[in-house]
Amino acid sequence: MAFESLNEFFAMGGHAPYVWAAWGVTAGLLIVIVLHARAERRLLLRNLQRRVRREERLGAERGDMAEVSHQVGGNHHDS
Repeated sequence: MAFESLNEFFAMGGHAPYVWAAWGVTAGLLIVIVLHARAERRLLLRNLQRRVRREERLGAERGDMAEVSHQVGGNHHDS
């Protein structure tokens, strides 16, 4: 083993503040990325549910079935 004791391992040969700070920053950023991705997913699902409800409501007001478009910005291939 490279270190004689657990204390030497944690001291990292005098470089402990840099080594453990790097590990801490990396772990912190990974946690932030996961939390951000989960929040973005919840926001996306909420917005999609609102869009579907809005299109269903508008379709019912017009007296026909609402057609949900899966294309963003419409079809631009007709020109």
